[in-house]
Amino acid sequence: MPKISPFLWFDTQAEEAANLYVSIFPNSKILATARYGDAGPGPKGSVMTVQFQLDGQEIIALNGGPIYKFTEAISLSVDCKSQEEVDRYWTQLTANGGQEGPCGWLKDKFGLSWQVTPPLLAQMLSDTDRKKAARVMEAMMKMKKIDIAGLKRAYEG
Repeated sequence: MPKISPFLWFDTQAEEAANLYVSIFPNSKILATARYGDAGPGPKGSVMTVQFQLDGQEIIALNGGPIYKFTEAISLSVDCKSQEEVDRYWTQLTANGGQEGPCGWLKDKFGLSWQVTPPLLAQMLSDTDRKKAARVMEAMMKMKKIDIAGLKRAYEG
């Protein structure tokens, strides 16, 4: 089977980002760092790519220059089992210049979008009782950081 890994394009912050991410998520580590050589295009000896794992998911970060920027069209999703996890990841990922977004979405200080949500949200939104699902959707649309208790109250009506 093919192996599929996200590949993230940074200007010059790939190593800083990888170090931040592995410090936030358990069971994470830097796997390898490649540096530019004489052929460039980056300065010789500077970080080209950082290969790392976030809780077992392999990701590659590239210092490719300022050509491309992150958009909300792609995000990394963090399944949180509890409100404590939602709060912790939300706080760590928005620290030092990150931005809160709607409905459990945020941007970290590098501009990468994340969804910090419990799997319970998807379960409630896909409930066959469309009235329950609609109440949950309405509640979620008013939230920035997800409030699990608030979703449950909406679900129960």
